[in-house]
Amino acid sequence: MSLLALKDIHKSFASAEGPVAVLQGVSLAVQAGEVVALTGESGSGKSTLLHIAAGLEPVDAGQVLFGTQDMAALPDAGRAQLRRGTVGLVFQQFNLVPSLSVGANLAFQARLAGKHDAAFCTDLAARLGLADLLSRYPEQLSGGQQQRVAIGRALAARPEVLLADEPTGNLDEATGDAVFALMLELARAQGTGLLLVTHSARLAGQCDHAIHLRNGRLA
Repeated sequence: MSLLALKDIHKSFASAEGPVAVLQGVSLAVQAGEVVALTGESGSGKSTLLHIAAGLEPVDAGQVLFGTQDMAALPDAGRAQLRRGTVGLVFQQFNLVPSLSVGANLAFQARLAGKHDAAFCTDLAARLGLADLLSRYPEQLSGGQQQRVAIGRALAARPEVLLADEPTGNLDEATGDAVFALMLELARAQGTGLLLVTHSARLAGQCDHAIHLRNGRLA
């Protein structure tokens, strides 16, 4: 059974001219330890699909299955509970807690999920180049540093499924490659399924599978 399965997902948004179809019957699956790249042009529906997988955006039709549980059929509280214990999120906005230090931000999701491991968090910080920044606050960090904290926060909770939207987009190439290699290593070692939105053919080529979206459909 897949860790994550999106089945026949349909999604439209309202506009002045009427509904605009963004996703039209998209299906995909991610297995334990599998890394799947989601590629496509801007506006093809990649980020919307990732938000749907995270339970942050409702579907018009279709299923979002984590094992046998359909997140799309759950109420808001149920989606939040499933997401907290099962899903790691890395989005382009970072969404760090400004009042918490880097160290506290790294541990935040793991504590919420009841999975905090101080030794693992310390090792993760070192491998992400954050060991000397743990007492700083988000406003004292560069965009690239904030991105690494956001990635570390998601990984620290050892999620069953990790959803990442351009996770290395704010990093220089060398740092991005190192961080992406760490994400792949940890995902495969822990049996985490990773669904990754990327514009980079080079990064997509390192994944187990690459899926291309075009005009809201799988190409």
